[in-house]
Amino acid sequence: MEISSKEKTQFFSNSIILPFDRSSFKSESSASKEKQSCCGGIKIFLGALSFVYFAKALSGSYLKSTITQIERRFDIPSSLVGVIDGSFEIGNLLIIILVSYFGAKLHRPRIIGAGCLIMSAGTFLIAMPQFFMGRYQYERFPSTINSTVNTSPCLQDKSQTPLSALEKSQEKTNAGCEKEAGSSMWIYVLLGNLLRGIGETPIQPLGITYIDDYAIEENAALYIGCVQTVAIIGPIFGFLLGSLCAKLYVDIGFVDLDSITLTHKDMQWVGAWWLGYLIAGAISLLAGIPFWFLPKHLPKPQSRKDSSTSSEKSKFITEDNKDQYESYQQQVKIAEMAKDFLPSLKNLLGNPVYILYLCASIIQFNSLIGMVTYKPKYIEQQYGQTSSKTNFVIGLIFFAVAFGIFSGGLIMKKFKVNILGAAKLSLGSSFFGYLLLLSLFAMGCENSDVAGLTVSYHGTKGMTDYEEALFSECNSGCSCSKNDWDPICGENGVTYISACLAGCQASNGTGKNTIFFNCSCVGTLTSPSQSYSAVMGPCQKGDECPKMFLYFLVVSVITSYTLSVGGTPGYILLLRCIKPHLKSFAVGIYTLAIRVLAGIPAPVYFGVAIDTTCLKWGSKRCGGRGACRLYDSSALRYVYLGLTLVLGTVSIFFSVAVLWVLRKSSSPQDEILSANGEKGSCGTKSRKDNFANTDHLIQTTYWPEKETRL
Repeated sequence: MEISSKEKTQFFSNSIILPFDRSSFKSESSASKEKQSCCGGIKIFLGALSFVYFAKALSGSYLKSTITQIERRFDIPSSLVGVIDGSFEIGNLLIIILVSYFGAKLHRPRIIGAGCLIMSAGTFLIAMPQFFMGRYQYERFPSTINSTVNTSPCLQDKSQTPLSALEKSQEKTNAGCEKEAGSSMWIYVLLGNLLRGIGETPIQPLGITYIDDYAIEENAALYIGCVQTVAIIGPIFGFLLGSLCAKLYVDIGFVDLDSITLTHKDMQWVGAWWLGYLIAGAISLLAGIPFWFLPKHLPKPQSRKDSSTSSEKSKFITEDNKDQYESYQQQVKIAEMAKDFLPSLKNLLGNPVYILYLCASIIQFNSLIGMVTYKPKYIEQQYGQTSSKTNFVIGLIFFAVAFGIFSGGLIMKKFKVNILGAAKLSLGSSFFGYLLLLSLFAMGCENSDVAGLTVSYHGTKGMTDYEEALFSECNSGCSCSKNDWDPICGENGVTYISACLAGCQASNGTGKNTIFFNCSCVGTLTSPSQSYSAVMGPCQKGDECPKMFLYFLVVSVITSYTLSVGGTPGYILLLRCIKPHLKSFAVGIYTLAIRVLAGIPAPVYFGVAIDTTCLKWGSKRCGGRGACRLYDSSALRYVYLGLTLVLGTVSIFFSVAVLWVLRKSSSPQDEILSANGEKGSCGTKSRKDNFANTDHLIQTTYWPEKETRL
């Protein structure tokens, strides 16, 4: 009688069979489950990490978009705004080493989730000053405020102004001084940004290395490229959100908007900067939720288990003892982990490729961080654009950045670029990007004609003594203050700092529609005997400026794409030229160096340099220098672009050194094999003869084939 297949299976399962058969059957069934679990788990983590990158990039870019708003709202100079911007990096600095070293040995997803909660709390704290400080006070002549009394801007006699108006103005000033002297609310913005930096710390070193540990090797570069691409989508929405909030008045919901005499085109306009932080904080809070439900470890792909790319410990631990070893590892205390800290740091600092790439990145990030931080200010002052339009344009430019980063990861995967090719791609991207940036020097606008600042009251350009030049014969009979900033545009196309300094004798209308008449200084350039009128707000830039702004946008898009193509290859170069068990630590040290030597100082010294180009400083109600009202366009262009290009050029020299070290340490046979998509070498001259000498550079014995299987 024949035995059915089912009975055969039952018979053999109940019989004594060889352990080899049982284990092979078990491994065959578990392999498919493990593959599905690995792929599904890493993709879930990839999606969660991408959303966190989006959230942190959105809040960070929104801060950049509100730089000018914060400067005007708190009446502070650019250098102090740079300190506020750099406080994020200071917060990151406080715990980056601890998180990157010890965090890799703990529950990485939950640490990232806790960081998101802290980041959300810091973002909410930034918005708090709006609810505790008084309403925004801007400079306006009394006749422009909704009132039934029209006074002469040129106060030849103090009695021309009704006593009640003077008293009310003085009372408001005194009240504002008492409130202002009692608090410096910008400190809350600084502390909130500091808290944001602390919360953001674990996301990059722990998230990227988690993907690199559990993703299939040929997909690692693409996954990292996807994460960085989503991180660039965050700034797009951040700047677009900044554009939307910049159109809304700062005290919206607290004051009657009909009584506001400013428009979003006015230089004193402050948008609802605080509103975007509430939105960004809520997004950061939601982004951290999935990480509390993700596992500490994911099953590694079968290709990594079977190849020599597995971690160092698997080479010395037999299969029978792995369970005991893992159990022992879980009992290791933090104090015992700390024993390996100094040797690990020494190993990293002895790697020439890592050190040279770190130096190149530090200098390049100085260039990029300074450029991005003050790009809104540059566009506003150089091309006369509003804050809302500026943020919208920068948001669109970031589409090119996102596409460039994704393109870099796609190139690495499609062409199986090895580590030497990654270094070349990163270098070429930087070289051509900064070469394109050089052309922006020719795409600037001339200074606006501002009487007493850029031109004299008689039309002569090239002013020297700005303080004395504010007064002229045409306004000598007026009681004007040189500290006022309430610009008007005369019929002659010249901007005047105030109606009083323009010599205007009468006004008609209220609020935004005020028109000034009999302005003696307006007629000085043509016929002094005639009287001319002026309207509220500064005059527009020259006719050539809109065309230059269009050229600037085109070049900025191309430059942004070119520079960002090298982002993913550079990151892969960083990961591949270090020992596998030092990845988290190396990325943490890399991030620490970028924060300390680029993120903190760059906004500060860029701000100090930009402040040197200021032509007209504002004055606080209680005395002292406030925010800058007008910049020298030509000087601003040379300082802003010059600093960016000088730093970028120095970074290129370090990138050349990285490429030279890689070429010198790679044998011709390795380069031929790498070109064919086979085994490559990051830093060995001969795998057998020089094995002992390669430990200080790159341990390819731990990680062969990884750089060629991207």
